[in-house]
Amino acid sequence: MRYLTAGESHGPQLTTIIEGLPAGLSLVSDDINQHLARRQKGYGRGRRMQIETDQAQIMSGVRHGKTLGSPVALVVENNDWKHWTKIMGAEPLDDTDADEIKRKVTRPRPGHADLNGGIKYGHRDMRNVLERSSARETTVRVAAGGVAQKLLADLGITISCHVKEIGGVMADTSKVLSVAEIKELSEKSEVRCVDPLASEKMKEAIDNAKKNGDSIGGVVEVVVEGMPAGVGSYVHYDRKLDAKLAAAIMSINAFKGVEFGLGFEMARLPGSQVHDEIIWSEEEGYTRKSNRLGGFEGGMTTGMPIVVRGVMKPIPTLYKPLESVDIETKETFTASIERSDSCAVPAAAVVAEAAIAWELACAITEQFESDRMEQLQVSIAQYREYTKEF
Repeated sequence: MRYLTAGESHGPQLTTIIEGLPAGLSLVSDDINQHLARRQKGYGRGRRMQIETDQAQIMSGVRHGKTLGSPVALVVENNDWKHWTKIMGAEPLDDTDADEIKRKVTRPRPGHADLNGGIKYGHRDMRNVLERSSARETTVRVAAGGVAQKLLADLGITISCHVKEIGGVMADTSKVLSVAEIKELSEKSEVRCVDPLASEKMKEAIDNAKKNGDSIGGVVEVVVEGMPAGVGSYVHYDRKLDAKLAAAIMSINAFKGVEFGLGFEMARLPGSQVHDEIIWSEEEGYTRKSNRLGGFEGGMTTGMPIVVRGVMKPIPTLYKPLESVDIETKETFTASIERSDSCAVPAAAVVAEAAIAWELACAITEQFESDRMEQLQVSIAQYREYTKEF
């Protein structure tokens, strides 16, 4: 499977085209829109979320609630487009449009793609860069991930996300929770945290950052249950599934780190406290006594829950802007201010969940017969029996 996205932050719409979905997958708009709604929530979000009510329209590839096997096109309209029709329009401007040209951005913002993108593509107006590099694009990434989650759910594979840390405030996650428990607890929290006490402290940290015109980042975690063992491959670097998941996390705006299981803590532990001992039972087949490696060995799933975390840096668009240089005059100025969030970590957790779901769905459809959903379900069921009896 693969998908492409198109659209700018203040353009008329965001679009994604998904190719390779099995025919016969049950899919309706609500399967996608519930995740778009989750992405828009979160303490610390900016005014844009008050303007937009993201809803995906299924434009092709689905008939009477079932996928056809042909490409699925999804569209999310930008309500804010009506205020940007001239500035972001496709038609050339003329002399009478001088006022609209004043929205030209020549002061690149530190931490953004503005300057590097301008240099790469020769744009003297940084808006040509920031409109596409904006995290607004993750809207349709979440839409694609929602489709992937529906496919996984129909195969008995469940996924959820939560926030482990915001601005130095860490949640108590010493108790191992199931995907269902994580989903229930995190959805009750405005910061998508399973620890109620930490949730309140995280909100205080966000309030303080906003008061100071600053922003804060954090750590999100995605947990997956039900993935059969042996998905992925050890035979070549680009077939290792954990590597693909790591790339997916790092492709999300503002993410600067990724780890599995114990992650970087492994560097401080002996091997006896890192590796997961193998056990077998007639009921479950092969399992592990622990899950310190986060569900992966040798680039393949172990059958244990997949546990992956991502580090999100503070959003670089600040209401107390940092110093920059005007590309026209080369003079020092404070960077341009664009509407932004003081903290987007809770929303980023949903994006991470979608990114992981997509890569897992791709791995499943690549490894098993998947032209038809019924065929895929039979293949997965047979494979699960095989791994238990191996």
